[in-house]
Formats: sequence, structure tokens, C-alpha cells
Amino acid sequence: MIGGDGTGPEVAREGVKVLKAVAALEGIDYELKEFDYGGDRYLATGEVLPEGALEELATFDAILLGAIGHPEVAPGILERGLLLEIRFRFDQYINLRPVKLFPGVETPLAGKGPEDIDFVVVRENTEDLYCGMGGFLKKGTPDEVAVQTAIYTRKGCERCIRWAFEYTRRRNRKKRLTLVAKTNVLTYGHDLWWRAFQEVAREYPDIEADYNHVDACCMWMVKNPEYYDVIVTTNMFGDIITDLGGIIQGGMGVAAGGNINPEPGGTSMFEPMGGSAPKYTGRGVINPIAAISATAMLLEHAGYPAAAGRIMKAIQIVTGTKMKSQAAGRMGYSTTEVGDLVCEQLTAD
Repeated sequence: MIGGDGTGPEVAREGVKVLKAVAALEGIDYELKEFDYGGDRYLATGEVLPEGALEELATFDAILLGAIGHPEVAPGILERGLLLEIRFRFDQYINLRPVKLFPGVETPLAGKGPEDIDFVVVRENTEDLYCGMGGFLKKGTPDEVAVQTAIYTRKGCERCIRWAFEYTRRRNRKKRLTLVAKTNVLTYGHDLWWRAFQEVAREYPDIEADYNHVDACCMWMVKNPEYYDVIVTTNMFGDIITDLGGIIQGGMGVAAGGNINPEPGGTSMFEPMGGSAPKYTGRGVINPIAAISATAMLLEHAGYPAAAGRIMKAIQIVTGTKMKSQAAGRMGYSTTEVGDLVCEQLTAD
């Protein structure tokens, strides 16, 4: 567990609380170690990750992250030095983002309910503009030029696309996989994505291979979210549309995600999407539902679907029948009380 910054440790503790409870019910053995990586450590030592940190993290099956982001640390330092470093070093090439509206949670989409908002975004997680390829010419002058290059490889896009087809088959709902790209403008990198998608699709005749331009996808996610089953997309576009997905599922406080290395022996990382919310630190009012959902994703990935299902069922009972709101300070319960409520519902019929 890396609690991280702000309210991150508070929500991560609730995730671990639920993990401990469901492990006892399901007979799951696990080992847990906490790390203090984050803004406070960086301010004290000048390093985001100490020497040997990545080698030690590589010995674990999974990481549960609270949040990263400190008001006294310049933007980008922690994100690049911890989040992106872990994603790239451990080749976590799948970013998995369920977009699911829980019972009792409000959505800004009029007339839409939990039966309408239930799809998954599979975002490529190690290429595109996030590779940091580029530079400046004549920086700081009126003639300044900035170049940032998006990198796409056949290996990178194909392995993500293939994983998404397999996931769509396992999910076994609409059996529709939608590629989201911009082939009419990004005529090199996204042409590679399009061709790889079409070729891999031939191996999955039971899955409908669908396509949206990213701007059209943003419209349809709002107008007809019920259309989607699984979306596969590039790193940059995935970053954008998953935030839109977070809002339509009721806010970033309920949105969870996984950074997954699907290979045997790979280390994956799971986290709530809501950020560190430093203004709420220590007040016990932040929503832990996303961190608890991330714990369920961790268990699913680790091979414990029954335990993950118990947690997701318990979460939906709590949001649907207990909590007054998903907003910080308006839940009707404290952070720890919400965690307790989920634990109590793990044995519900």
C-alpha cells in the first residue's frame, strides 16, 4: 500500500479494511506492507522514490495506491517520478476503467440510471504523448518552438487491443468492442491502431468490432451511454474520456482504475481516481468508495472473483440504501464509517 498524499492514506486504509474483512470470509491469505512514498517524503529527502524502491515493489503482486498530489510540490514531479515511473517500469500497459453508475448515486445525465451506465474503458497505458519525446527550440524567446511526439508501436497497440477483445469476451454482455481514435486527422499513428484493430478482430468473430472518432464518442457517452460495452483507446484519448466517464458515473469520488501488467509475474497497481483532495485531509469526510472499488479490482485481477463480487455487491447496497450523497462531507457518514458499512454488508444475501 502506498497511501500517498492528502486524503490518500485515509481512503487506502478503508480499502485495506475491506480487504481484511473479505479475506477472512473467503479464506484468502495475503501479505501487506505500507510505503510512505509521496509529497511529504519528497519534501523531506528530495527524492520521489528511494534507491531500490522499484526493485522492492517488483516483489509484490499488486500495489494499492491512495493518491498522489501535494500542494507544496510542483505539478509533474510526483506524477512523473512515481505514477508514470511505476507504470512504465512495470510495463502496466493496460489502464482499466470501469464506468458504472451505482444505485443511489446521482448522475448529471437526465433520465439515465444504473442500467444505462455500465461500460468499461481499456486505455493503452505506456505509449502516445506520455513517452516524453520532444523538446524546445529557442525557449523563452518570441521564436520559441515546442515539439512533443506521440509514439505508437505495433506491439503496444496490438497487445492492448487483443487484451480488450479477450476482456470483452469474458465480460459477455453486449459483446461489442469500440475502438476510439481519430483516424481522419491522425493519419499515421491512428492508422496503425485502425489496422491492428481490424486484423485482431478477425480472430474474434463473436465480438462486434465497432469504431468511433473520439469527438463522436464524447457526444454519445453523454447522449446514449447505454450503447457502450467495452471501449479500447489510446493513452491520451483514454485519459480524457475516462474523466468524462467518471463524471457520468457520479463523480471522481466513486471512480476506480487499474494499471495492469497482464503477464505472469507482473506487478499491477490499483487506485481511486479522485486525487489527493488536500483541503479535506484529516477531517474524516472524504469518500472511500472508489478506493474500496479499487480493492475489488485488485482481488479480481489476483484471481479472487468471488471476493471481488462480494465487495461490489456490498458497495452497491451501501450507496443505494445508506449514503446520503457521494460528495465529501455530505455522505451522512465519516470516511471510516463508510468502510465499516461496506464490511457489514459483505455477508448480505
